[in-house]
Amino acid sequence: MAPVVCPRLIHGGNYIKEGRDSAKSTCLIFSPYEEDEVGSLGKYLQLFVKHKVNLLHIESRSSLRRPNNYEFMVDCAPGGNIASVIEALRDQCSYFSIISRNHKDNMNTVPWFPRRIRDLDKFANQILSYGAELDSDHPGFTDPMYRERRKYFADIAYYYKHGQPIPKVEYTAEETATWGVVFKNLTKLYPKYACKEHNHVFPLLIENCGYREDNIPQLEDISNFLKDSTGFTLRPVAGLLSSRDFLAGLAFRVFHSTQYIRHSSKPFYTPEPDICHEILGHVPLFADPSFAQFAQVIGLASLGAPDEYIEKLATCFWFTVEYGICRQNGELKAYGAGLLSSFGELEYCLSGKPELRPFDPPKTALQKYPITEYQPVYYVAENFEDAKEKMMKFAQSIPRKFGVRYDAYTQTISIIDSKQQIEALVNNVNQEVQILMDALRKLHH
Repeated sequence: MAPVVCPRLIHGGNYIKEGRDSAKSTCLIFSPYEEDEVGSLGKYLQLFVKHKVNLLHIESRSSLRRPNNYEFMVDCAPGGNIASVIEALRDQCSYFSIISRNHKDNMNTVPWFPRRIRDLDKFANQILSYGAELDSDHPGFTDPMYRERRKYFADIAYYYKHGQPIPKVEYTAEETATWGVVFKNLTKLYPKYACKEHNHVFPLLIENCGYREDNIPQLEDISNFLKDSTGFTLRPVAGLLSSRDFLAGLAFRVFHSTQYIRHSSKPFYTPEPDICHEILGHVPLFADPSFAQFAQVIGLASLGAPDEYIEKLATCFWFTVEYGICRQNGELKAYGAGLLSSFGELEYCLSGKPELRPFDPPKTALQKYPITEYQPVYYVAENFEDAKEKMMKFAQSIPRKFGVRYDAYTQTISIIDSKQQIEALVNNVNQEVQILMDALRKLHH
């Protein structure tokens, strides 16, 4: 077991010294030429011993690329002569791939991304800023009680592991009162300004998850509701994640959510996403199947993508999932969480004052945007299906030497880079089509 490493604040700012995890480790995936034989992994592990490369994790699985072969995955710690190991494995294996967090310094490697849902645990030590440390212009900067609460929330998320229930939080009377002000004012605006999907789901959240003016709902209850609706789940997060890590979560239908609330002195303002933003803005739409699929498309497109494309995808996410407007029955409605959780901006975005442009990923992806003020430009989607088709088309322009697919049964990402895998997937699609044709016949009888 790796020792638990507490987050250490770097002097002079709110940045965290990265803890010990796969930050600079390199993941090698390889398949030997020979068919199954006992001890074949042992032979390859000798290479790592010979070149003094320490291993953090080893896995063996049946290969999806070559029938009757095994596939091995090893996570190598920094240090030793890894270049020689890579050279030897390339010569001796029928399949070889390198996934590295340190991809900028290594040619021919794929930027690291999670392959299984539990790999999201590795993000805990990759936070850009830790929730307890506030900037001097934050409304809660001079409030020691508020800072203490923020540390409490950040620690819950920091030590959370996949598969655990999200710890229940006893919110204080002051926190609940702040929530109440936001809840009361926003729910008055939703019937007029929010999209129909948001307004359709909201009563269900009141019935199933305890959404009330005098109660801050628990992330665990909401996560279970979303899982039943679309397979999305929530995961508590201790601070700001990088765009790459945050988007990777969406590929698994996991949304990283904060649990703390804004400062009571300014209930209509928060400099960073808080629980009001997450569960009033984001959650209702993650319960909608079309929207959930759209968000996952952005997440899948990000896996292994070059850095400049991560920035483009994050910008598309900003102008859709965060600040998107859509057309419904000839009217404009808000579906972005930044709008649905902001009392002022929800009215402003549909007031006719800001500039509206059609959502077009290649162009939208290049648009600059302010983080701390109302958006001067919003992008309008025709509907979620149309936005999804456009995003999928844009994703095809991302330079990657493989396809990715999420397997909901195993909650893993398959890297598709062989003919056998594609043939197997085509067979699965054919079976699905047969089921649909059979159902269609029964409807006509």
